[in-house]
Amino acid sequence: MVQKEGKKNSNISNIKNNNQIYKNQNNRNICLNHHDLIVTIVDKGNAELILNASKNAGAEGGTVIYGRGTGIHEKGSIMGIPIEPEKEIILTIIDKDKTNKILNSIIKAGNLNEPGAGIVFVLDVKAVAGICHFKPSKG
Repeated sequence: MVQKEGKKNSNISNIKNNNQIYKNQNNRNICLNHHDLIVTIVDKGNAELILNASKNAGAEGGTVIYGRGTGIHEKGSIMGIPIEPEKEIILTIIDKDKTNKILNSIIKAGNLNEPGAGIVFVLDVKAVAGICHFKPSKG
């Protein structure tokens, strides 16, 4: 349960206000509608390039997860044995006002306008905890 200061038992899914910070029952900040998640998927070995580009554009960091590709540009074989290329997935949560700058930096650094170079997309983050301590609380 999340509670807006002065209100009790407000469920986070029922809160529609934009750009608010709420306190949960442990008095921890939860930011609503402040952030985007940029998801970048590139060939293994390129995550550092993407992380550096996003940091230089204003991101505070990112998380790298390893995966494998199965897209149309991913088919290959060695001596008739099919291979599945390894991928790095970079997750970067950022303030909404930095999204375009960081996104453009990632696209440029990863050459993501070229077929097979990778993919990047942005998702809206409805609520996040753990990174709200830098934002002033709004009531």
